[in-house]
Amino acid sequence: MGSRRAGAAGASPAAAAAVKTSIVALAGALGLTLAALGTVSMRVARKVVTPAGRVPDTELLAVDVPAQTVTLSRTDDTQLPGRYGLFTTGTASYVKVGAVLSLDGTSVKRKLLTQITPDDRLSAAAAFSGWYYDAPEELHLPFRTELVGSPLGPCPAWFFPADGPTGAPSDTWVIQIHGRGTTRAEALRAVPVFHAAGISSLLVSYRNDGEAPRSRTGTYMLGATEWRDVDAAVGAARRRGAKRVFLMGWSMGGAIALQVALNSAHRDLIAGIILESPAIDWRVVLDYQADLLRIPAPVATTAVRALDSDWGSRLLGLNAPIPFDTLDVVARAAELRHPILILHSDDDGFVPADASYQLAQARPDLVELEVFQVARHTKLWNYDPERWTRVIRDWLDRRAAGAGS
Repeated sequence: MGSRRAGAAGASPAAAAAVKTSIVALAGALGLTLAALGTVSMRVARKVVTPAGRVPDTELLAVDVPAQTVTLSRTDDTQLPGRYGLFTTGTASYVKVGAVLSLDGTSVKRKLLTQITPDDRLSAAAAFSGWYYDAPEELHLPFRTELVGSPLGPCPAWFFPADGPTGAPSDTWVIQIHGRGTTRAEALRAVPVFHAAGISSLLVSYRNDGEAPRSRTGTYMLGATEWRDVDAAVGAARRRGAKRVFLMGWSMGGAIALQVALNSAHRDLIAGIILESPAIDWRVVLDYQADLLRIPAPVATTAVRALDSDWGSRLLGLNAPIPFDTLDVVARAAELRHPILILHSDDDGFVPADASYQLAQARPDLVELEVFQVARHTKLWNYDPERWTRVIRDWLDRRAAGAGS
């Protein structure tokens, strides 16, 4: 024992210097690692809140003009049955595609539903879309373009009036709220089912979506501020004679709809909420996407902490931290007061259905969950329009019966 202590105390100056050098090197490496972690985490956090344009996600491999078919690179989305849209560039910016005609390991051939001529030239870089309709005129229903006054200024909207049971203008409205990185055109495919039910549709825009006014920072707040623009639309509906208002939110629009239901001064007007592939708990969504993109867990965790903190929000240029606890509607389930219909696909691929299941379990008295398979994110109408329409129509009929009782 004594000789070992003496040996340690008598270490040579060279050995002591080597130990000190190793400690300094390790500290430096740790510092660089933490700095790199912080840098990557902030990039991830910034991407979450920065509105982005449409990103090509498939390749247009061939167009057969005589047969009116298009061949696309095969992905989980491009191989889906049903009717979809394809954003591209060239002589056409948007074309519609229909049935899958054939597929192999790398490509999918689909029927073209938009006429393409020999003179047309389409870019190979394309984005596959569930919109199908990209302009209100395509519905062949009366509509008008309006402006909804919001806290940031006028927000463009489309209004599709419907007649009530007596033939007079309907006093029941639905406000359609599109998702992240899209516009109000996303919700056009939902208008016919509501119009047939005698419900007028208002398709709204909200801050930083590329159509509505830009906030000072120009960033998304994942529903924490956007709900105010939609709430302004609810108030406008009330002033124009609406007695009942449904909210329908798509993806991030679902998060916005839920915040309106929880915070609006017009909550008494809300008759129910329909959620399509909704973001109900953002932590679940961001964890899933980080795993999908193979982002290391420490990076993803640090990114969420940055978004939810004073220091992080300052570095990211946000007006305030993103309140993930406030946006977690599963945790706030006891506060809900309105009937909710959720439509979600188990293989959504972007917003997992976990929180939808959890909300349905937390509030079975209010929440009905209709689970799809295969349909992917916000493409449930495209994949199975008959079922999608029937589920919403039946749910609306039950609400109407309840209102009349």
